[in-house]
Amino acid sequence: MDFHILRCPVRALTLLMSVASLFGQLRSELATVQRGKDLFSANCGFCHGPLAMGTEQAPPLARNRLINQDQNGEVLEPIIRGGRPSLGMPAFPALTHEQIGDIASFLHARSRELRGPRVPEERLLVGDAKAGQSYFNGEGKCNTCHSPASDLKGVGGKYSLLVLNTTFLTPKPKPLTAKVVLASGEVVSGTVKFQDEFVVSLHTAEGEYQSFSRKTVRSVEIIDPLSAHKLQLAKYSDDDIHNLLAYLVTLK
Repeated sequence: MDFHILRCPVRALTLLMSVASLFGQLRSELATVQRGKDLFSANCGFCHGPLAMGTEQAPPLARNRLINQDQNGEVLEPIIRGGRPSLGMPAFPALTHEQIGDIASFLHARSRELRGPRVPEERLLVGDAKAGQSYFNGEGKCNTCHSPASDLKGVGGKYSLLVLNTTFLTPKPKPLTAKVVLASGEVVSGTVKFQDEFVVSLHTAEGEYQSFSRKTVRSVEIIDPLSAHKLQLAKYSDDDIHNLLAYLVTLK
């Protein structure tokens, strides 16, 4: 301990207050994680396991891309509240915003625990921004759907490097849409609620729920808004990924 500091009462008091504040924050964070753990175990543990490592019923969440995309529960909350009926996940509308925030804190804590010591994110910046811009507007064809002047405006300043990298490689899920051509020639389109090899069910833009047997219609076209991302994932080279990230970081 620096005894020179203690000779100055004001500086000593400031130091003690800072230490007390840090301990208070730590206790608060630990309490939040514990509340989240209890809520997760009670509501989600049966399927995902009490420590979020997954079971035969549901995948692990402690190692999940959604956790990397989420920062403060903004990605997880809509999923928890609305569920994923097509995947067998029930909705939990009774959970409050604060409770879901606690669950998110627990899942982030589990992710950090399993990941171990984190490499500084700045080490991800090894690419060439100009090469990334060329790829964005050329071979990658990213500019056919995205624009630095609209949906990507300011992304370099909004997200951490890891979140930004994860998001463009594995973006947040978006609902499938369907275009069904009936035997009469009428076309019905909407958001897919369920589909398999026999049936497709959807909500139209007017909010009407309709279900069709594939045998009784002319055709069914399922549109995945993320299909281009999924196809591109198999084409990226390491340099492409590094260069794209270096370019996206400049969009501030």
